[in-house]
Amino acid sequence: MINGKVEVLHHGAVKGVTGSCHELRLNGAGILIDCGLFQGTERRDDLAIDFDISHIKALVVTHVHIDHVGRIPYLLGAGFKGPIICSQPTALLLPAMLEDALKIGFTRDKKLINRVLKMLRSRLVPLPYGQWQSVVGTGIEVRLQRAGHILGSAYVECEAGGQRIVFSGDLGAPHSPLLIAPEPPERCDLLVMESTYGDRNHESRIDRRLRLKDAIEHALADGGTLLVPAFSLGRTQDLLYEIESLMAEFGTEAAAPDLPWSELEVVVDSPLAARFTGLYRKLKPFWNTEAKARVAEGRHPLSFEQLTVVNSHRDHLNAVNYLARSRKPCVVLAGSGMCAGGRVVNYLKAMLDEARNDVLFVGYQAEGTPGRDILEYGAKGGWVELDGERFSIHAQVHQVSGYSAHAGQQDLIDFATGITPPPAHIRLIHGDAVAKAALQARLGELLSDTEVVIGE
Repeated sequence: MINGKVEVLHHGAVKGVTGSCHELRLNGAGILIDCGLFQGTERRDDLAIDFDISHIKALVVTHVHIDHVGRIPYLLGAGFKGPIICSQPTALLLPAMLEDALKIGFTRDKKLINRVLKMLRSRLVPLPYGQWQSVVGTGIEVRLQRAGHILGSAYVECEAGGQRIVFSGDLGAPHSPLLIAPEPPERCDLLVMESTYGDRNHESRIDRRLRLKDAIEHALADGGTLLVPAFSLGRTQDLLYEIESLMAEFGTEAAAPDLPWSELEVVVDSPLAARFTGLYRKLKPFWNTEAKARVAEGRHPLSFEQLTVVNSHRDHLNAVNYLARSRKPCVVLAGSGMCAGGRVVNYLKAMLDEARNDVLFVGYQAEGTPGRDILEYGAKGGWVELDGERFSIHAQVHQVSGYSAHAGQQDLIDFATGITPPPAHIRLIHGDAVAKAALQARLGELLSDTEVVIGE
């Protein structure tokens, strides 16, 4: 509670990094900020909404990653009838994300899925960045600002009872491919901030780009496949953008023996990632200046000639079998990013046992996911369980942390300390206990007059 009238409650992402769902309540009426799935060790079989929503007048969506939006169909099913406020790009991306989530985790009934999507689209209220919107029946106003996490991502400024409350959503690092970097809010009384990487910093873009180049060349030197488990939205598009830039810069140099960079084959084996990549191309007005300049030069950062998209399941199985047998140098981006499902699992089953293959992680791996196990035990010659079966890890495992869509510790600190005057209160959420504690300590040192607490 901030004062006698304003309350901030948490229905997820306080004990870990998934299930984001937060409530701002003023005089008994409230809004939700996100309504996401729990994943990894936090995963729940019962996805029904387990808190009272009778007083909830609106949902504000920060971005469309599944741990922020995955329970929206259940929110609708529980009787929520308010508007769904989001950025303009998010309004385009959200139906595609939820359609896929419904198919995987809810039903294959096309009529039912279409009914839910029709209901969803009728509730969407696309809001331009920087524009205040009143929420009817609450006395609360909201404004979205760029968060730099994925296209359409936003942090949410709220005016309630004379207080300015800011929900960070997921913040991105500066200089991300395609995205405009976030700027701190102009003022804030309470900052509710994510802390995913609150205990560490990422490599610089220059360093991570060269590490990506080195990882690709190392993986392909002995005829192996470089397998990149990638989230369909955000990471896949960032990587395609960077790989295209490497092809442009190092075109005649060898990516593999007798294979110049300009001829390297890149495979995206994820229909959802391919669909999002197409939507990203439609959202060019929201790209940053650098990306727009590349397009003006006649380059195609997300649809270059060497890119192959695998759509059908039959073609997917053929690709897995062919690459597992052949020694054709290839880079494969396949979902899901934490190896907890999706087509990447078949590649892992076929390729983890051979040292000539490499696995490259570019995003956060939540505790309890196969991705975390591969990252932790791969260097030790361990094993990972996939679909109930153990697979030995002889492939080489790498991590390039700079391609995480999340801000690093210093980026989070810069965001919080960039608010003038500093907020009176900071509440840390969306992070492991170690990350939250580390960030709390650093912010406490830098903002002596600010109360920094860990959300509960």
